[in-house]
Amino acid sequence: QVQLVESGGGLVQAGGSLRLSCAASSSIFSINAMAWYRQAPGKQRELVATVTRGDSTNYADSVKGRFTISMNNAKNTVYLQMNSLKPEDTAVYYCAAALRPILVLAATQDDYDYWGQGTQVTVSS
Repeated sequence: QVQLVESGGGLVQAGGSLRLSCAASSSIFSINAMAWYRQAPGKQRELVATVTRGDSTNYADSVKGRFTISMNNAKNTVYLQMNSLKPEDTAVYYCAAALRPILVLAATQDDYDYWGQGTQVTVSS
């Protein structure tokens, strides 16, 4: 069983930065990939970024060049560094973990076995 706990959300002005963290309760070496998804009010949950244990990454077009996902195996934690934030980045951000190998460019929400409770990110204009 893997438990995921997100932190780092909050309120920030447009152009600012936030760093989200997702701590996994079990050894990160049992996890093949992790991802950040987000869900804005009235919208479907969408992929933000994915990272595999082999350090392959994938980003949504809307965040490329602004967000960076990284996995720290020693600390069982995945990070999402968010820079140049925009009001449209406002959403609840969820961390997800996959125990099986995934196709980093084609993974869907169904490929992930565990989800965190979410952390709110609000970007004011």
